[in-house]
Amino acid sequence: QVQLAESGGGLVQPGGSLNLSCATSGRIFITYAMAWFRRAPGKEREFVAAINWNGGYIDTADSVKGRFTISRNNSYNTVTVYLQMNSLKPDDTAVYYCAAGASSGPRHAPRLDSQYTYWGQGTQVTVSS
Repeated sequence: QVQLAESGGGLVQPGGSLNLSCATSGRIFITYAMAWFRRAPGKEREFVAAINWNGGYIDTADSVKGRFTISRNNSYNTVTVYLQMNSLKPDDTAVYYCAAGASSGPRHAPRLDSQYTYWGQGTQVTVSS
């Protein structure tokens, strides 16, 4: 069974940091593009960051650029994706989702959620004083 499991969310004060993790299982995602999306209360799901299969190409949404960093660890039989979030703001409050999509090229790291086939259940991030 294919699974993407996010962890690392929680409650943090404005200006604080969190590091989200996404552990994969049930399939080898080494050749897959990976991404983070988020959905804030009452809003549509939005792109946060994406990384190509070997970490050589990264795309980050303007709203989080300079504050959030996506990375990945490709080991022999599993992939873990991270989202380091610094200088958090109340507007970053959302459920954060990890996603995986088959690569169509070496720099494949799309922003469209339709390009991703597998999704995690999400982890809540709340930024509040």
